Parts: sequence; C-alpha cells; structure tokens
Amino acid sequence: MTKLKVIVASDSVGETGELVAKACLSQFNIDESGEVLIRYPYIETEEHVDDVVDLAKSKNAIVVFTIITPVLRRYIQQELKSEEIPSVDIMGPLMRVLEGKTEEQPYYEPGRVHKLDEDYFKKIEAIEFAVKYDDGKDAGGLDKADIVLIGVSRTSKTPLSQFLALKKYKVMNVPLVPEVVPPKELYRVDPKKCVGLKINPQTLNKIRKERLTQLGLKDTASYANDRRIQEELDYFNEIISNIGCPVIDVSEMAIEETANEIMKYVDGRIDVKG
Repeated sequence: MTKLKVIVASDSVGETGELVAKACLSQFNIDESGEVLIRYPYIETEEHVDDVVDLAKSKNAIVVFTIITPVLRRYIQQELKSEEIPSVDIMGPLMRVLEGKTEEQPYYEPGRVHKLDEDYFKKIEAIEFAVKYDDGKDAGGLDKADIVLIGVSRTSKTPLSQFLALKKYKVMNVPLVPEVVPPKELYRVDPKKCVGLKINPQTLNKIRKERLTQLGLKDTASYANDRRIQEELDYFNEIISNIGCPVIDVSEMAIEETANEIMKYVDGRIDVKG
C-alpha cells in the first residue's frame, strides 16, 4: 500500500482536477489513512503559485493543476519543473488541441464551466416546478409559471410539462373536468402564456380505452364513453373561449412536436392557430 499526497491547484474551485485525480487514484492501492488530496483553489498570483510549490516540496506531493490563465500556467509549469516536482497539467494540452482545431482564442476565464452549470440548476428548478404544479395541484403556481397547459384528461399535459421543463420552462398544467370549476386565478393569468390542448373525440376515445385496459379496467367505463368525451371537449372549448388563449391540436402530434410548437409560440416566433 502506497502513501501519496496529491495537491490539486486551480485558478477556480478545483473540482475538475479533483475529479480526475480521484478517478486515477481509485485505480491504485493507495493508503487513505491520512489526507491524500489537498485542494488549493483560486490561484490568482505568482505568490499563490509559490505557496503551492512550497507545499508540494514539504509534503513530497504530486501537483495536478487546472490553470486557465496563460501567464500563471506557464509560471507554475516553470516552477514545478525547476523544483523537479511531479506534475500534470490537466487542461493545457486539450486547450491547445481545441485552439488549433477551432482556430479561435479561448476565453481564458477561470470558473467559466460553473457559469454553464447555471443552466443545469435552472433545469432542475423547472423539473421540480412541473412536479409540484402537476394537474393543477396548487393554483399559486399560475403566476409563477412560464407556460400554463390546459386540457382534458389524456391530452399529454404531464409529459409535455416534463419535456418543456428539460428545456428550462416552468410549466403548470390544469386539467379540465365539467364537474370541477377551474381556479379563479386561471382567468387572471396572462393568456399569452396559456396554451389549450385540444384533441378529436375519436383519438381521445382510443387513448382512454387503452389506458383503462392498462389499468385492468373495462373499456366500457364512462371515462371512455363517447357522450362523456364530447361533454368534456365542449367544456374545454367553453373555458378556452373565456380565457382567450391559443389552442394546439394534439390529436396526431408526438410530444416533441407539440412541445416545439408551444416553445415557438411562447418565444414569440409564431402564432398558434386554434
């Protein structure tokens, strides 16, 4: 079992270097009784580099570094070589290859990857929003939503909400049932962020019968009854007319197609025809 010290030096937080170091160390029988990895983040000056070099000498450590700034990268390479400290420049070689292939100058901005990670957190927030406000569970979500989907049962409201959440839209969907009065807040929401999902009776009847079969129920239930379906669709038309929002016919459309139409509309690129 080998004892090692690895210093991860970075002009950002050092997560990239640490992940690479951990992945490599896991392939060896390393004594982990003490601190193996030492992270040294936010290196901004040559003095900081000197501190890393001194620490590496005192610990007899390997240095793994992710330094984006060219001046500091050259300086740490020079100092580590001068002191004969084993080291690995994780990002430098790939940066040079990318620069040659793209014929572009890098941004040289430490921590830029974490700015990109903001998209990830927005996506997670949108997914959590879609789950929380699925099937009109809480009318309080109407004001906060980027998109409000309105439709009868089995018009793909939930799958659409989840798909759009992956595109970072906060989506609430509101089911319409003749026996249930929609939340009054629905009529106060900007109709431009509302989209009605209509479907022809024959398609809806087929979808509902398949759903009943999946649940082990008879497909003769009122849920898939032609008269009941028409009643729900008439109610849908009444509510949508009162709201004054656009409508998309989802009868023959896949989830992705419908989502693209919704995004084009809410982004102001097209008018959705009812």
